[in-house]
Amino acid sequence: MSGQLFEIRPLGDSAVIIRMGAEISDKAHRRVYAAVRLIESRPFQGFIECIPSYTTLSVHYDLAKVEKTEDFNTIHDYVCSLLQERLVMLHQVDPGSPEVIDIPVCYGGEYGPDLGYVASFNGLTEEEVIRLHSESPYLVYALGFAPGFPYIGGMPDSIAAPRKQTPRLKVPPGSVGIAGNQTGIYPIETPGGWQIIGRTPLTLFRPEARHRFWFKAGITSAFAPSPRPSSQCLGEVSYEPHDFKAGNIVHDSGFGETRIRQARGYRIGSDGRLRAPRRKLADRK
Repeated sequence: MSGQLFEIRPLGDSAVIIRMGAEISDKAHRRVYAAVRLIESRPFQGFIECIPSYTTLSVHYDLAKVEKTEDFNTIHDYVCSLLQERLVMLHQVDPGSPEVIDIPVCYGGEYGPDLGYVASFNGLTEEEVIRLHSESPYLVYALGFAPGFPYIGGMPDSIAAPRKQTPRLKVPPGSVGIAGNQTGIYPIETPGGWQIIGRTPLTLFRPEARHRFWFKAGITSAFAPSPRPSSQCLGEVSYEPHDFKAGNIVHDSGFGETRIRQARGYRIGSDGRLRAPRRKLADRK
């Protein structure tokens, strides 16, 4: 892929995979979503769907509905040409200011039983782990494992920790965990082996709601430590997250105002991660 923004390879007989980079990074993932927008804004005959992942995008199509021209030997070659036409503008797509969703978290104590282990494993104090975990924004790369479980990348290597050798049989919903250099949030009670460092009161999965999932791949989130003791910081949450626009208050239960914000001034660093000026807790209310 040297010098190229992407490469297209076959994926079975009715799909292709578009690779945006060899390493997981915010920059590569945002190119993935830029490509999704370009393709979905100009769907070709037979197009079914785009499925984005960390650094790749699979495009599925109906062989029976794609009508290639005589200039191409195979339907695959024809589809690749159609995608090339749409992605030629990829370098000019402006991703805009990413939307940042603040995630309130009660760190440590009964809600984060593995916070001490993560700190000890990395030679840090618990307070340092909390600061490092919450000081920078993260990109949600994908949903999976359980309904609405966000795989969140970009966590500092200095607080990375291995999965538990023996998974817990029950992890409470809202639990914030670390596995390797990723962080994530359990949306439902389920067995799990991530190191649990805190819990959020947000309900990530509500099957009866219009918007079932709190997260979606491609958004940016930031963790906000609760200013209250852990015994007082969890509260009831009930609202439709995607009904709120940037700047609107979406939660006020023990954490001050939690907002969906536009990440103005944020930038992608040389390492491909999203960077922002360090913010004090008061700035995140």
